[in-house]
Formats: sequence, C-alpha cells, structure tokens
Amino acid sequence: MTLAIGVDVGGTKVAAGVVDEDGRIIAKLKRSTPAASPPQTEQAIADAVTELLAHHQVKGNRVEAIGLGAAGFVDSARATMLFAPNLAWRDEPLKQRVEERLGREVVVDNDANASAWAEARFGAARGYRDVMLVALGTGIGAAIIIDGKLYRGRWGMAGEPGHVRVVPDGRLCGCGNRGCWEQYCSGNALVAEAREFARRTPGGAIRLLQLGGGTPEGISGPVITQAATEGDPAALRCFQTVGGWLGQGLADLAAILDPACFVIGGGVSEAGDLLLDPARAAFERALTGRGHRPLAEIKVAQLGEDAGIVGAADLARESSEVIFRPRRRRRRRPDHPALDPKTRSYAARVWRTRPRTRPPRRTRRSPTPTSSPPWRRPGKPARRTARPRRPW
Repeated sequence: MTLAIGVDVGGTKVAAGVVDEDGRIIAKLKRSTPAASPPQTEQAIADAVTELLAHHQVKGNRVEAIGLGAAGFVDSARATMLFAPNLAWRDEPLKQRVEERLGREVVVDNDANASAWAEARFGAARGYRDVMLVALGTGIGAAIIIDGKLYRGRWGMAGEPGHVRVVPDGRLCGCGNRGCWEQYCSGNALVAEAREFARRTPGGAIRLLQLGGGTPEGISGPVITQAATEGDPAALRCFQTVGGWLGQGLADLAAILDPACFVIGGGVSEAGDLLLDPARAAFERALTGRGHRPLAEIKVAQLGEDAGIVGAADLARESSEVIFRPRRRRRRRPDHPALDPKTRSYAARVWRTRPRTRPPRRTRRSPTPTSSPPWRRPGKPARRTARPRRPW
C-alpha cells in the first residue's frame, strides 16, 4: 500500500495526515500555527510530518509523496509563498525551507486548491467537471476546476474572490484593502456580526451572551451555531446576513465562470442549511438571467476539515507520478492502416521495403566508375560548362 502525507496550513492550525490511494486518512494530528513567525511555522510543519512518518500505522509502508496546502498566494512554480493575508509569509521559499528540514521532496499548493481537488475526487463534487469551491474559514479561500483540471492562472494566483471589494471604503482587510468580500462572508465576519449585535442590543442577544460567558468577546463561531440550532433569533439573523453575502457573491462568480456546482467548505459550512438556505435564496435573486438559465448546485463539502489534508496528499502523489513515470514507446495497433499493405501509400510501401544496407561512400581517391554515361566519349573526361547567366 502506497501512502502520501498531506499538510493543511491555515491561519490558526496546522493539520496533517497520512492518506491512502482511496482518500482515507490513516493517521492524523493537529498543531497550532505560530502565524507571526515563518521559521516557526515551517518547523511546525516539519515536526508534524516527522511525527507522522514515525507513526506505528505508517511504519512498513512506503510514503511516496508529501504535499502542503498553504493559505496564501503560491507562485506558478508551486514553490514560493508570495503573500498570505493571515500569516507572516512574504516571498517565502516554503518548498525549499521545508525540504531542508525534512530532507525529502515536498509539493506546495494553495490550501483551497487542495480542498477542491479532494472534493472533486472523493467528495461532494465527484462526477462534476466544472466546479468552484468556496471555503469559509478565517477568511475566504476558493479554487476553480475547469474541465476536470485545476485552474491556477498565469502566475498561480487564480481563485481569490475573497479579496474582491464589495463595499467601497468598508471594513479593513488583512490584505490592506477595505471592503473585501471575506470581511462580510467568513467565519470572522459571522463572529463580528454577532458581537456587534450583542454590543448594540444586549437585550436581543441574551442567549448568545449566556453561551459566550456574559461578554460579547466570548461569542465564537460554535456558540453562534449552537444558538441558531436552538432557534435563537439573534443567531439566525447573523446567519441570514452572512448567507445573503455568500449568495450574492456566488451569483457574481456564476456570471463569470458558469460552474455546474459550488461546494461550500470551511468551518462555517458545518452550520449546514442554517447558512445554505439564505445563500441559495440570495443566489437565485441575484443571478444574471435568472429564470432563463440552469442553476448551479450549491452543496456542503463532504470531507469537512479533512479536505485540505486529503487534497494536498493526492496532489503530491499525482505530481510524483508525473515526474517519475517512465516514458512508454508508442506502438501502433495491429489494425492500423499504415500496417496494411493494401491501404498504405506507395511511398510507405517503398520505405518499408527499402534495402537496409547503405552503399559504400565514394572518397576523393576512389577510382572512377568503369561504365560511362552514353553522352561521354570513351576515354575523354566530361567537360564542365558554365551555368548560363539569367538576364535578370
């Protein structure tokens, strides 16, 4: 059994696992992400991989590839983290630094690309060839699959709609701009909406404050989901707001890419229909040409938080197979027309039946041939004549 290791590097945690060829996770672990220090983050990645390689369920099996799914802009060579809004990576040679610590080959990709690949191969988007994943976590990650292939763009930065500005001069984003989509439609946006509502109208957020320890700062994503499951109006209002932003953004993406399926992943997607029902309604209201075009399906990711691990491992396995697969000589099938003497051309027949031995090369000292052409006189050398000059 051949295995691969996938590492999902996010803004708050490093999750790693050993994955088999069918997308099943055999061993798994988590560590916190020291986001402020790139060297410490890289060391945390290396420690997680080293611990998995020494796991008792992995010993005796060959780990053929190691893949990293990192939150940020990965260059087209899949080696350097150009920019990460929620991490301290700026032009960081992540592939080189991790390989130096591990002493093994590593494949780097965007974390949303890894999640989308896992969902397309083993999860909710299986059977679709045109898919877009939108992962709602600390921010918004996204990935595009066109005709069954990941689309990375010319510079490797495709699939970042979370930093499309939807509110001019809106909330400050970690990328430096204001009004980005992820400031209104993400896990952080959901928590910010609930805390702001609790500060503004404490009487309407009694259940949220109870679950949060009595202060708005104690309100978190799981607290909001629990209160919404219980039917709390304030929590349901927060999901209505974030779900509306999600549906409007998906409608804009459908106008550009026209995918067959949207997969919603990330931690916020665990709320299920609490998030997707308002998102689907907003999507249908905002879609261009509504009523005259098919609607893309909006599904919850099946693999959950494991999608990044599974996708990073599978992409690394695929990359290693492409690099090390031996080239096979292409052979024509027996019924190919070129092998049939009745149908192939005269030139092909002559070429196939030509003699395999070359005639001996004549050198400058080799004797002249004994037989002379009919236009030469016997015993008299051929006279050279000048080429006639053309009048032009």
